Formats: sequence, C-alpha cells, structure tokens
Amino acid sequence: MDLTRYSFRFPTNVWLFVVIFLIGGVIALNNIGRLEDPAFTIKQVKVLTQYPGASAQQVETEVTEQLEIAIQQMPQLRRLFSLSTPGSSDITVEVKSTYDSDVLPQIWDELRKRLSDISGQLPSGAQTPVVYDDFGDVFGLYYALSASDFSPHEMREFARVIRRELLATEGVAKVEVNGVLQEQIVIYVDPYQISSLGMSFPDLMVLLNNNLQPFSGSRIQVNGKKIRLVVEEPTRQLEEINNLELVVPGTTRSIKIKDIAQLRLEPVDIQPSIVRFQGEPAITLAVSALAGVNIVDVGHQVNAKVRHLLTQLPAGISLTAIYDQAQIVDESVDGFLLNLVMSVAVVTLTLCLFMGWRSGVVVGAVLLVTVMGTLLIMWLMGIQLQRISLGAMVIAMGMLVDNAIVIAEGMMLRVAIGNSPITAAQYIIKRTQWPLLGATIIGIAAFSGIGLSDDATGEFLYSLFAVVMISLLLSWVLAITLVPLLGAYLYQPDEASSQTVERSLFYRMFLSVLHVCLRLRWITIMVLIAITLIAYASFGLVKQGFFPPSNAPIFLSSFAASPSSFALFVQVTSEVSEVHPSFRQHRSTFLLG
Repeated sequence: MDLTRYSFRFPTNVWLFVVIFLIGGVIALNNIGRLEDPAFTIKQVKVLTQYPGASAQQVETEVTEQLEIAIQQMPQLRRLFSLSTPGSSDITVEVKSTYDSDVLPQIWDELRKRLSDISGQLPSGAQTPVVYDDFGDVFGLYYALSASDFSPHEMREFARVIRRELLATEGVAKVEVNGVLQEQIVIYVDPYQISSLGMSFPDLMVLLNNNLQPFSGSRIQVNGKKIRLVVEEPTRQLEEINNLELVVPGTTRSIKIKDIAQLRLEPVDIQPSIVRFQGEPAITLAVSALAGVNIVDVGHQVNAKVRHLLTQLPAGISLTAIYDQAQIVDESVDGFLLNLVMSVAVVTLTLCLFMGWRSGVVVGAVLLVTVMGTLLIMWLMGIQLQRISLGAMVIAMGMLVDNAIVIAEGMMLRVAIGNSPITAAQYIIKRTQWPLLGATIIGIAAFSGIGLSDDATGEFLYSLFAVVMISLLLSWVLAITLVPLLGAYLYQPDEASSQTVERSLFYRMFLSVLHVCLRLRWITIMVLIAITLIAYASFGLVKQGFFPPSNAPIFLSSFAASPSSFALFVQVTSEVSEVHPSFRQHRSTFLLG
C-alpha cells in the first residue's frame, strides 16, 4: 500500500491520527506508571528453618545438609548459599537466569513440594522449612518512627497502627516493619530460696517446662542462674507468668514464681534488626507499591496519610521520610519533559537556521508528534516511565529526525526546481522510503541483542529496545505520511526557489569539500580507516559500568563483624552517629544492623 498516496487522498484520516497521538500522548503522560528503575524479578528465594536449642553445628549437619541434598536435585537450580546459626538454618536458592518470571511460581511450588517431602526426615525439634519468595520486593518509601519517651512495647503498637493505616492506602502493596526491639523474659533465680524448698535448679527447669506449655511459642534457655524465657508477647504475659503457681516436688504445697525469682523484660541477645535514626532508636516502615501504578501518585497519598496519622498519635512521635522514591521519580520525569522541550526547540531552530523556517517547522512538528505518539503506545503496552525508558527516548531523539529530514529536504529541492509539492513528495518518497526503512530497522537491531536477551539483562533493559523500536518505526511512518502533508502546505514553488540551498553559502562550502574528497579519494579512504582504528583503540579507555553513578543525595557505608551482643552494636552505632554530624549540610543519619 502506498502510504504517501493514501495520505494525500485521505488527509482527514492522517490528521485524525495526529490529533489522537497529541491528545493521547498528553493523557498517557498523566496516567502512565512511573518508577525509578524498571521492575525486574529476583530469581532467588530464602528457605528458613528453625531448630530451637540446637547449636550451629547441629543445625548444619541435621537440617541444612539434608535440605541442600533435596534442593540440589532440582534441574532449574543455578547455585545455593547456606548459613547455619544457633537455632536457625538460612538457605538462599537461586535458579538459572533463563527462566522467565511467569514460570517462577511453578518452580517455587516444586521447591516447596521437595522440602515438604524431606521435612519428615528432619529431627523432631526442627520446624517445617518455610520458603520466602517475596523478599525481592522494591520498597520505594522508607520512614523512620522514633519516640524517645516511649517504651519498646508502645513503639511496637504505634508501628502496628501505622502499618495498618498505610496498607489501606490506594496503590500500596506491602508495608514491612523493621527494627522492632525483640524482648524476652529473664527469670533471675535465688539459689538459696529454691534450695530451702528442697528443689534443685534442674527440678525448677522441669517445673517451668511443664507449666509453661500453654504459653504459645515458649522455650527456655539457661545461662548460669538466669533463665531466659522466650514467648510471643512477653510484655502481656509477664504478669501472668509472675503469678504462675508451681507445685513443690514431693509435697502438696504450691508457690508463685515471683516468690522465688525476679522477672525482667530485657532485649534478646541477637536482634533480627536494629535501627537508629539521628542517633536514637527507631523503627522503619518500608512501603512498596502495586505493580504498574504511578509511584508518584502513591507517594503523595502515603505522605498525606502520614501527615494525618501524626495528628492522631501522641505528642513526641515523629515519622520521618528516610527515602522518598516518589520525589526522585517526579524530578526525573520533570527533567525529561524539560529536555524534551529543549530538544524539539533546538532541532527546530537548527533546521530553521540551515534549511529555512519551513523545513524547521515541518521536522519539528513531526518530531513532537512522534514523541507524543511514542508515549501513547508505551502507555497502551504497559511500559512505564523509568530511568531506562527515559534514557531510550533521549537516545532515540537524535535518530527520530533523520527520516523526516531526508523527506523534507528532498521535497524542498524538487519544489525548488519547479515540481508541485505532491509530485515532489511522491518522487522523493518512492526513491527513499525503503532505504530509510532499512536504516531504521538496522538502528532498531542494534538494541535487539539487549532487549531480547533471555536473562536478567533482557528483563531489566527490555524497555530500552521497545521504546527505540516504537519511536523509530513511528518516525518512519510519519515521515512518509505527515511530512508530505505539511510540505504541501508550506512548500510553494516560488517561495522554495528563492530559498534553494544551491545558492546558500553552506551548500557551496559542502560542495567544495565533497569535490576535494572525491578527487583525493584514496587519501580520504585512508583517513577514514585511520579514524576508525583510533576510535576502536580509544574505546578501551572508556570506563565501563552497568549503572551510572547514582545522583540520590544519600551517603551509604557498611561494616561487617562477627555476631555479638546487642550492647556492642549500640556502642558502635553511637560512635558512628557522632562521626556523621561532621559531614556538613547532612540532613539525617540512618543506621540499620
């Protein structure tokens, strides 16, 4: 089908598509999903198994090794890592990168089935292995909850209330709480009192074990003359355990625990996570958004909900944003829109300067329609505005004008020698449309290796290939349909002949250089070969990196040490908190361990 002839016969249809692209592009820009980076699947899961009371060596030999044998039989497995600590087995399972995100749920179901089959061979004290396949969620909003005048139990309740309210916000998928101080009941036993009752320390241990069965999740750890009692809600059960009555062995006499021991709430030795914000203990709330939503809109709604919650909570509670992805994405999109306007303006002004204002208007208008149409198609295809897709738009910007320039310049030259605009358009398009399509496909193919890769790179960078393909193909279609229509209105024989580039200084300079290059063709070829070799050799000097340096205003440092007590971490983090204020113009300090 001759698209150029069709555009001249039915111009109303072409203008209809132009209006659809322009209006649809504006609508798409306001509704398209926005993220900082493309969503991608982490092809890993964690298998956690609790083995209370077992040493790290026992966990390794009796639990971890048994689970590893079962997991290694999966053909999808790439590698696994395991960590055995006292009472806990942590295995990270990673599958091959060639598996798509659509088949991962089936793989995880197969993993759960294998673990279920092997769980019967684990020791009697080991719990059923649990597979966590959602730890790769992206949390774009981080808040620090701090209140120095409240107890850990009260902080836990505040975090629970805030989490419940944030989960009810539209667009929020998950709210994860970290840094909640885990407590345990420590029973300090008076050895003289229990000996006066005719009981030994092991006798007391047996009594406690028998009488604490009703308390959910209870288990006892002994350290010297201290008994650490771990229960699910120690604050609420402290008084109940204090009044628990024990029958003295060999008698009918009963005594309360508080009569022979002192119960205290103390932090557990190894906390799941410890958070300090501005040097003070804190709890973090991490918010992730649903797939495909606009993170900017979600961020605004969550921030509004946070401001409302602060008016409902007691005085002294602060909920501070540590990281706000919505603000970063909003600034990135605003920067892209500014660059888009500047790019169209620069292209239009440059063409007006070198080819006349008519050509500048034609190519600039086609460029604008191409960009808006690309945004509309991206929205319809579910491609979001993020760092990769915006980068693809910027990359393609320099190639989008090529097709339109070739057609516009050809029409201008043919009109200048006396052809009508329609005849000039048909003549130049007939001779250039297929070479231009071939060049467009070659440009698209340059990115196909990245976008169509079947590994994690292809999943992450697919939008780079898709956006370049959409924009370049659309630019070719508009070049052979919209450019002739605009040229028919703007290019007139008498006006074009007065602007013919054959009389311009730039054309005469180019013609002179071209004649010299053709006359000294061997020297020209050797120079081109030399330039190519120099460029190839210089390519090795270019620094390589998968990601560009982040411009997020965050300074991140990390340190690792062997597991130790809670008190040691508090000391280390306090010292770090004192160092960070020496960095001038810093706004906040956040520590997570």
